[in-house]
Amino acid sequence: MSSDQAIWFKDYTIDYLEGLRNANMGVYIGIRFVEVGPDFLKASMPVDHRTTQPFGILHGGASCVLSETLGSVSAWMTIDPDRYRAVGITINANHIRAVTTGNVIGVCTPLHVGRRTQVWQTDITEEATGKRVAVSRLTVAIIEQGTLSNQKETVVISK
Repeated sequence: MSSDQAIWFKDYTIDYLEGLRNANMGVYIGIRFVEVGPDFLKASMPVDHRTTQPFGILHGGASCVLSETLGSVSAWMTIDPDRYRAVGITINANHIRAVTTGNVIGVCTPLHVGRRTQVWQTDITEEATGKRVAVSRLTVAIIEQGTLSNQKETVVISK
């Protein structure tokens, strides 16, 4: 792939991605998409009362939500959205540096983009200093539409 070719299934814009936002966790904690590159997706997240733990520093879970949001959306952007879904199946994170205020920036890049699985890495930095806060890796399963449904399963309990 040449450096000017994007890995995305179609041309996505920030306005389009922001238009997908609705009442979900990313919106609640203030995640905003800020840039789509040819092989990366970038978002910002505030460090505030919604994203800190009881001691006032960025919560590791919030960093994971930023990573999962970026990785899942990035994977979704590489597939035909009318035929497939991208769902996170494993996440791992290393929390490197504490942040108490401001914003963090997540930049998500692919490590592997396969037909059935993908692996995405998110580097999270403090916006004000550019210092690394965390690094995370997300494994995503690519499944056919309709595989995950709202069907109720029947559970049989033996007495």
